[in-house]
Amino acid sequence: MIIHPAKPFSEACEQNKDPILAVLRRYFTEPGTILEIGSGTGQHAVYFGNALAHLYWQPSDVAENLPGVRLWLEEAKLPNVAEPLVLDSTDPHWPVEQVDGVYSANTAHIMHWPAVEAMFRGVGRVLRPGGYFCLYGPFNENGAFTSESNAHFHMSLQMRDPGMGIRDKADLEDLARKAGLERVDDVVMPVNNFTLVWQKV
Repeated sequence: MIIHPAKPFSEACEQNKDPILAVLRRYFTEPGTILEIGSGTGQHAVYFGNALAHLYWQPSDVAENLPGVRLWLEEAKLPNVAEPLVLDSTDPHWPVEQVDGVYSANTAHIMHWPAVEAMFRGVGRVLRPGGYFCLYGPFNENGAFTSESNAHFHMSLQMRDPGMGIRDKADLEDLARKAGLERVDDVVMPVNNFTLVWQKV
């Protein structure tokens, strides 16, 4: 694969894209708009947009990450992937009013907890009834790490920023209920990760 020297690149995105795509194919089956929260490098937006041509993919992230996302989009030139939007989950006014699905990967452990709370509130506002929210990443179960590597990863996050850290599924479930979301799936993924799926009721 030839990577443009100016384009951001994540090896993790490259490795997890196919397992995630397999989950998204199960839930994002109908034509509609999918909001991606935290598009990061832009790799997933391009890969999923190309693989899921029936969807209109809406990337978003904090402003400082958008130039890198645009480099991927400009090279791919996909008609069903939109110009990325600035989205800070803590802003009560999101740049979209309603979407058919929401996807986010490796964001909950990077965001501070108030931002995670705000993300779920925002998803509850913009996701249409019946739509799915797919959240990928490492998560704890019943207050415990699911692997030694995740415990080490959590420690490294905390050293970098005490506001970061792997979140517990039960805490996320509480946020989801408050946002009008009902858990419909908990998919075990490679490398000690999961994809949690909620549906707007």
